[in-house]
Amino acid sequence: MTIHIVRLGTPRRKGEGTRIGTVRRPPRGVPKSEFASRDWYDVWFPNLSPSPELVKRALASQADLGTVGEREWAAFTRGYRAEMARPENAHAIALLAALSQQSDFSVGCYCENEARCHRSILRGLLRDAGASLADE
Repeated sequence: MTIHIVRLGTPRRKGEGTRIGTVRRPPRGVPKSEFASRDWYDVWFPNLSPSPELVKRALASQADLGTVGEREWAAFTRGYRAEMARPENAHAIALLAALSQQSDFSVGCYCENEARCHRSILRGLLRDAGASLADE
């Protein structure tokens, strides 16, 4: 059993299980009744998404691939890790890690580049919590 880290809105892969959207906002222009059938997510769990302030930092890091972008990404990473260390988020990560020992499911975000997306950090946090992660 494993957690798959995915890009929301992409076709589902075999064995991916329930898709959990760890995003701040639902997809624009998509009726709620179609989130799952259009491969966005089955369950929305914004608790594990970065705060709006941190989302701005992540976007700034993507816009500038130079020194400023690297500083913004480092600040985003520190901020997101701090947000996920809060008890309610740490408990959620521990819960997902425990569930990964019993079921297949996926967590994801919309970002095209996982290397500059909170899901890359979430992957590490889940691994550190003992989650079983799919090799992707």
